[in-house]
Amino acid sequence: MKSVWITGARGFIGRNLSKWLSQQGHIVAGLGHGAWPEGEARQWGISVWLNGDILPSNLVHLRSALGVPDIVFHLAGGSSVGAALAAPREDFARTVGTTVELLEWMRLEAPQARLVVSSSAAVYGNGYPGPIDEGATLAPYSPYGHHKLMMEQLCRSYAANYSLASAVVRLFSVYGAGLKKQLLWDLCNKLAGASGSVELSGAGGELRDWTDIRDVVRVLDKASSLATSEVLVLNGGSGIATSVAAIAEQLSAAWAGNARATVLRFNGLPRPGDPFSLVAAPSRLQALGFEWRVPIAQGLVDYVRWYRGERLRGGV
Repeated sequence: MKSVWITGARGFIGRNLSKWLSQQGHIVAGLGHGAWPEGEARQWGISVWLNGDILPSNLVHLRSALGVPDIVFHLAGGSSVGAALAAPREDFARTVGTTVELLEWMRLEAPQARLVVSSSAAVYGNGYPGPIDEGATLAPYSPYGHHKLMMEQLCRSYAANYSLASAVVRLFSVYGAGLKKQLLWDLCNKLAGASGSVELSGAGGELRDWTDIRDVVRVLDKASSLATSEVLVLNGGSGIATSVAAIAEQLSAAWAGNARATVLRFNGLPRPGDPFSLVAAPSRLQALGFEWRVPIAQGLVDYVRWYRGERLRGGV
């Protein structure tokens, strides 16, 4: 049993990671934004929740409650390309500023703790038509990607200068039950009110590496055992390229069941800041013995089932 802290624990990935780690027998503390009733937080595996910024005073509060952490998962930060383009300064503060505060506190107060940082495939940028390995040139295409790269560089600096054991996981297209934004959520909302056809942005041929949250939490957990001052970098992707059009069609078919699926149309307008292709080369994870368990077809069926349950509960 270990003492685990998760920044951004109330977010989509954070909630699921908290629950997973709690089920593995760890004690989990969370730090982030938003009121979270104790009973609800405990349902997600959180023993201690602190609503606040990543500041020394709040980190000291968590230490008083649970002692020095064994592992810290840093999930706080900007969460979308669009939001970063709209407010780059805010995205910088959320991603880079929080990382500086956390690293400095760990250097002084928890130097033996292991750190796992959630980064993004956006650090690779555009121009990769096929699978991207961890050694590829990093050329971010958006403020979001630039800030994630800065976060990684800070981790390397603290590892090199202060021997802070770290690992970086570059996540690709994470989805799953509970995610109330991005393509699947938007498409389900449109399908729920559709009367014949639905229009989506983009061309439809854009390629992404879709990873179910149930597998993603296992990747992050795996990375925690591999954190060293050499800063291991892992692609959090399966290596399977699926077009946006294929995802939309499969989701529409899962929605329709035995009925005729809704006609989908793409407006041909690319989304600002989004590369055409972001697909992982998964060889490093495979060499570690990791296997992805949730195929995209099953994940989409599960997502539709969850969404419909949310509608019945009034959560949509």
